[in-house]
Amino acid sequence: MSLVSIRDLKVSFDGVQVLHGIDLEIGEGEAVGLVGESGCGKSVTWLAALGLLPLKAAVSGSAKFAGQELVNAPRTTLETVRGGRIAMIFQDPSSSLNPVQRVGKQLIESIRLHRGLKGAAARVEAIRLMDLVGIPSASTRIDLYPHEFSGGQCQRIMIAMALAGEPDLLIADEPTTALDATIQAQILDLLARIREETGMAMVFISHDLGAVSAVCDRAAVMYAGRVVEQNGIRGLFESPRHPYTVGLFQAIPQLDGPRQRLVPIYGTVPDPRHLPTGCSFSPRCTSASDFCTSVQPGLVRQDDGCDLACFNPAAHAVVPAYGHSVKTTEYVR
Repeated sequence: MSLVSIRDLKVSFDGVQVLHGIDLEIGEGEAVGLVGESGCGKSVTWLAALGLLPLKAAVSGSAKFAGQELVNAPRTTLETVRGGRIAMIFQDPSSSLNPVQRVGKQLIESIRLHRGLKGAAARVEAIRLMDLVGIPSASTRIDLYPHEFSGGQCQRIMIAMALAGEPDLLIADEPTTALDATIQAQILDLLARIREETGMAMVFISHDLGAVSAVCDRAAVMYAGRVVEQNGIRGLFESPRHPYTVGLFQAIPQLDGPRQRLVPIYGTVPDPRHLPTGCSFSPRCTSASDFCTSVQPGLVRQDDGCDLACFNPAAHAVVPAYGHSVKTTEYVR
């Protein structure tokens, strides 16, 4: 059963369209990755769905959560969903935590707001959540300030705050980008463990294919405001079809075997104000035909279950091995 259903979601800023009809489904308990370069629309998709974009943003289409429409929904409706049934964590925890308030006070505030607990009961729950996310000596460190924690511990505290409302869906927006490799692995393991224990669904937004493979069941690849390929993790990693997806994998260095020259994706991401006609990737694509430069391909379900927006997909793409298996966190250990 679908927990989230996004249909034809479009976003424009000052007349410039940045999302071009996004379609996504998130099942109950499912983890879905959103992959793509900076500026492709990964974060904007979810900020639009949750009503968190600036007022100047023009949003159309549909984003339903448990059957309830969120796009252009009243503020009261959104407030019952945000932070409670849907929680979000961001890239830089230091910018999300109030530096002049003790972390315990901030965590207790989330618990009070979303669970109705107060006083000693809220404090006990805050300590439990800090223990759950791996903060050592939580009962004493609950009264410390954010600057007294490491970057990885601050991100753990943000995860604890997200869990305070017992969400059905956690949106993790580049949660490991600002952390070193060892801490990244720990945070990925933590997210995977919490999802397994709670059964919540998760959207993992990242440009890191390895991180996505470690925690997600399925992934959607975005380019220039569109989903260009979507498949299960194993299918996407073993048989990428869209030339852009193939290019992303070919730009990854192999961890073992002979050294090989990396294959870059030539050119640059198009300016959303001046998108090329036809397929947005066609100016950078070595497989593009005249038809590709005149017609925009739609996202079509293939016989193998892959959703693909390409007229000339790779039939048997060869990409470098990534880690020891398709689903692993060994790459950062």
